[in-house]
Amino acid sequence: MSDDLTIIKGTKTEQYSALIPQIEALILGEPDLIANLANIVAALKEQFGWLWVGFYLVKQDELVLAPFQGPVACTRIRKGRGVCGTAWQEMKTLIVPDVNAFPGHISCSSLSRSEIVMPLIRNGKVIGVLDADSTSLSEFDTVDQEYLGQILSLIRLSKNN
Repeated sequence: MSDDLTIIKGTKTEQYSALIPQIEALILGEPDLIANLANIVAALKEQFGWLWVGFYLVKQDELVLAPFQGPVACTRIRKGRGVCGTAWQEMKTLIVPDVNAFPGHISCSSLSRSEIVMPLIRNGKVIGVLDADSTSLSEFDTVDQEYLGQILSLIRLSKNN
């Protein structure tokens, strides 16, 4: 695959539909989890221009910052804290239209206005979360949840990860 993405304009559905095959081609045959996560967040950032998009991986009893694109971020998040920690604890996607209305929101950037966090679940256990933040209120919806879920399903774990 070329190192360049084809970025398209259009509806969210059209954008995701064009992006997902490109992400699949980027990570196909690459066994390294971190490399794949890095390319996924880069592709999402390029396509959508969100403020921040990245992964946190579960390490012992915390989420630890993994590949991301955007401003510097919180390095460690405890289970049940903020949107990421709550999505981990509840093992479900959280769509937050206004982060200032979310009890216990952890503000890594004052520019963040809305957020989606999706757990990466393998063998019934959360191994990480995908987190995306926008400078706009109500940026994320069930369309994002559906297509980001498809992207998460592309992630394969090797014995080394």
